[in-house]
Amino acid sequence: MSSPRRRLPVRGSSDPLPPKAARRTRRPSGRLHSGGAAAFLALCAISLLASCRGSDGVTVLKVAHNGPAEHPFQAGFEEFSRVLEERSGGAVTVQIFENEQLGTEEEATLMVKLGALAASAASAGGGISAFVPEAEIFNFPFIFRDLDHFYRVVDGPIGERVAARIEEELDVLVLGYWFAGRRNAWNAERPIVTPDDFEGLKIRVIPTPILVDTFNALGAQATPMSFGELYSALEQGVVDGAETDHVDLYGERFYEVTKYVSYTRHLYLAVALIFSRKLYDELPPDLQEAVLDAGKASVQVEREAMASMTAEALAELEKLGIEFNEIDRTLFEDRVRQVYVDNAEKVGGMTAIEEVARQ
Repeated sequence: MSSPRRRLPVRGSSDPLPPKAARRTRRPSGRLHSGGAAAFLALCAISLLASCRGSDGVTVLKVAHNGPAEHPFQAGFEEFSRVLEERSGGAVTVQIFENEQLGTEEEATLMVKLGALAASAASAGGGISAFVPEAEIFNFPFIFRDLDHFYRVVDGPIGERVAARIEEELDVLVLGYWFAGRRNAWNAERPIVTPDDFEGLKIRVIPTPILVDTFNALGAQATPMSFGELYSALEQGVVDGAETDHVDLYGERFYEVTKYVSYTRHLYLAVALIFSRKLYDELPPDLQEAVLDAGKASVQVEREAMASMTAEALAELEKLGIEFNEIDRTLFEDRVRQVYVDNAEKVGGMTAIEEVARQ
């Protein structure tokens, strides 16, 4: 049984804009420091259980992601829920918290580690790299030639090794890798065709060292911040632009505050679907197997949803008059060579990076 094809909501120029509060329902939060993290985790332990059993005997698993309700992540978790509920005969259901309702990617990862959340969609950027530096192997600029290359890497031995480190460091299971799209740079000031065009622009990036280094090397002023803070930062002029995929650019209505998209394709964003080891170990063997199968099923559905929703988003963005520009990739690759040199050690050296290139 396949899930129904998820479509993006189509918005015309005459559609009434939702109030700002409705557009941005995420709780603002910065990167956790040691004291803040300890307090946050203590609060999680008290206030939130990864699963709870209702009076009807049904166990509800709580999962989270940072996308809106109309997003491939939602489609992935809905498939995860469908398979798990079917395999358990209705004894287990899944409650999905979207839009960073429970915290940023990094905070959600900590909650899964603690056992306060059953599962989350943790990107190699904002959700994993702060805890597992080896995951930065996926974040190097221009490291993937195309989508087939990306899937060969994450679904092969390299992806398995990174998953093993994630599992070891965070006490979780990696059920598979979702895909969060090909990311492009965009801004409201001017077209970006060469690296020199970035000069003076403040560009929001995923809060991960390699992305910060990348955009600084390109000549921009890299500005890491939570995804949930981006829209208001654009409105207030805190940043001039950002780097996202087409789905986020359209679904989050960033087209209201930007004009120019450059096909940098600098990052194919890998997302680990992580599940609490603590909770998994408490499940009977049949439900443990169901969790693994549900995770595999969700990977296929999420990837298909990303492909279809990306095409739909691009079509809508073109109708809205967004200007798209190609770049000379060679010029950009030359500017970021030092990023590889400066960050190679954390991922196993240049040998590990060259292994990705050979796939």
